[in-house]
Amino acid sequence: MLENWTLPRIFPIGAVLFHFLFLLVSIPIEAYIFNNRLKFDKKTSIFYASSINLFSSVIGWLVFFMIEPTLPIPVKSELINYVFFNNFRDPSSQTFVILTAFIIFFATFLMKFVLLRIFLFSINDKPAEKVEDNSTSLARRGRRVTKLKFQNTNLVITTLIANSLSYTAITILLLIRVR
Repeated sequence: MLENWTLPRIFPIGAVLFHFLFLLVSIPIEAYIFNNRLKFDKKTSIFYASSINLFSSVIGWLVFFMIEPTLPIPVKSELINYVFFNNFRDPSSQTFVILTAFIIFFATFLMKFVLLRIFLFSINDKPAEKVEDNSTSLARRGRRVTKLKFQNTNLVITTLIANSLSYTAITILLLIRVR
């Protein structure tokens, strides 16, 4: 399969540059939200924001390249027309684009949340605590479970806010691009 692979003669440089611009816009917005809401320092916020955005972009492009060959010919034609010429031939395809945008938003949100949880879990370097007597141990375990539930809810809400604000900024950029 890879032996017959060649670089395309037409390269969508505009789409690549706009995706790079989207990353340059979304990473600082999400880092700011992580800094304010999760109380990370600035370096850690930028690390997490850039990591989850880059990983989710790579995963998103991989999913796109796996789904694209299975699309029907009219949808492929509309996709190519939008990428290269920034317009749609069929007015009904805008409804499909809006539906797809909602699906992409929520899939990206879930991907970013899972990636952030994985990064936080993998970097957590707290040593194991000593086992204490049962009464103190049960009380601490109950508080720890309550604290973990609160942190999980806070992480979900923070990721949703960060993703929403970055998608809002990207939508504004796309609206400016159209005009």
